[in-house]
Amino acid sequence: MNALLWIGRIAGAGGALLCLVSVVFRLRGDYWISGFQIGTLLQAGIAAMVFGCFCLLALLTQRH
Repeated sequence: MNALLWIGRIAGAGGALLCLVSVVFRLRGDYWISGFQIGTLLQAGIAAMVFGCFCLLALLTQRH
């Protein structure tokens, strides 16, 4: 159970960081970061945050 907590936290923090980076680069006027489109990185960040939420939700439903 402790693993789900840490996986959820790391995925959420990584996703939030990826979203923040993609927004900052897009506001600078860039469309690409190292061969990846900004929109793709934003979607990957959102997906990571959703995965983190699912991990934490699974942890909450397992507790008594």
